[in-house]
Amino acid sequence: MLRTDEILSTIEMLHAEHLDVRAVTLALNVNDCAASSVDLVCDKLRNKIRKYAGRLVETCDKIGAKYGIPVINKRVALSAVSQILAGHGRSAGLQIARALDKSAQECGIDFVGGYSAYVQKGITVSDQIIIDTLPEVLSETKQVCASVNVASRKAGINMNAVKQMGVIVKKIAQATESSRGFGAAKLVIFSNVPEDSPFMAGAVAGNGEGEAAINIGVSGPGVVSSALKRRLEQEPNATLNELAEEIKITSFRVTRCGELIGREVAKALGIEFGIVDLSLAPTPMIGDSIGEILKALGIARIGAPGSTAAIAMLNDAVKKGGLFASSSVGGLSGAFIPVSEDSTLADAVGQGHLVLEKLEAMTAVCSVGLDMVLIPGDTAPETISAIIADEMAIGVINNKTTAARLIPVPGAKAGDVVDFGGLFGSAPVLDVRNNEGSNAFINHAGRIPAPLQSLGN
Repeated sequence: MLRTDEILSTIEMLHAEHLDVRAVTLALNVNDCAASSVDLVCDKLRNKIRKYAGRLVETCDKIGAKYGIPVINKRVALSAVSQILAGHGRSAGLQIARALDKSAQECGIDFVGGYSAYVQKGITVSDQIIIDTLPEVLSETKQVCASVNVASRKAGINMNAVKQMGVIVKKIAQATESSRGFGAAKLVIFSNVPEDSPFMAGAVAGNGEGEAAINIGVSGPGVVSSALKRRLEQEPNATLNELAEEIKITSFRVTRCGELIGREVAKALGIEFGIVDLSLAPTPMIGDSIGEILKALGIARIGAPGSTAAIAMLNDAVKKGGLFASSSVGGLSGAFIPVSEDSTLADAVGQGHLVLEKLEAMTAVCSVGLDMVLIPGDTAPETISAIIADEMAIGVINNKTTAARLIPVPGAKAGDVVDFGGLFGSAPVLDVRNNEGSNAFINHAGRIPAPLQSLGN
């Protein structure tokens, strides 16, 4: 049972430490928007989004102001658009995306996700439309976000899809050259996609979800970092298990705050409350950083030996603390390491301490994967596909969600600094070694079978 007085005292204590609700995301099933004509599909989509999301922004602002915890982003995550594209052509995909973009603007929401396809085992005609139209959709719309699930524990890795996605990511970046390839930041390529994540660009209402739900993502790296620093000031020789306990306690408090906001928003809108995602999502703001947590734990240079172990410890402690705080935990839940969105991680890249290979190793134990990673614009499509394949393999073998959000910045080379502004931040372009060294492997295509452990029934 949530005790409001306990939560309010926590809010007061954490006020100056960058505690906020990163995202309130309305998950919405739109399968009933299927129709014989694309015009009718678009009309049904606009009506349904307006019905459920019309008061989302004002409600979040009102409740955030009540408790002094700002809600940074208000979003809508739809069930996969590929499911309502069946029987329609390529132009229908573009028309639907434009309708979604317009609806988002009319409701004042920041992003609408769900221009998505599930292709871990095979690609349908409507899935292919989603994939083929991504460069146009993500360059012509502002609020629309997309995701493609190309791998899973049960299916293995669809290398035909992975091969295509390397080409598509490059085309998206080229189509948004004027914004330094930013369109690619609105696409996430998944292994084991979660059905209830509130975080963009990969939020989608999965097949197991209900008609509508409010899902919450809380940002609290600054809170955890401050708690660790206070503990170490009092006990400089605290052991790692004692520091893990401090992270658990802090995560418990942050989760309670997030769930309070989420349940009030859901109640005000008359919508079911879904989940609270425990993930520590950093921001470019100084101090609100996963990298700062690693430094507090004793990793002086992010990317040095021990960085992967520190992330593993952080991820585990966050999950344990959050699970004790709430019975409605879902999404990704753990620690995000999006390079451009975390000023300390970006600085580590700039100093040469954090390289792509070490970052990949750290993704094996964090919540997501290679997130907001900037790479040179001349990186070969096959190399992009190979980076994606490596990340998918980590997810399939370890039975966890992994993802790749790669941005090949047109005209940029390793070391160039690119600034996207706002929550997307800035970062140096990471060096991609052995470019084109994987071409033959990727061109085999086909499918990498699921591991033996998938036969667990």
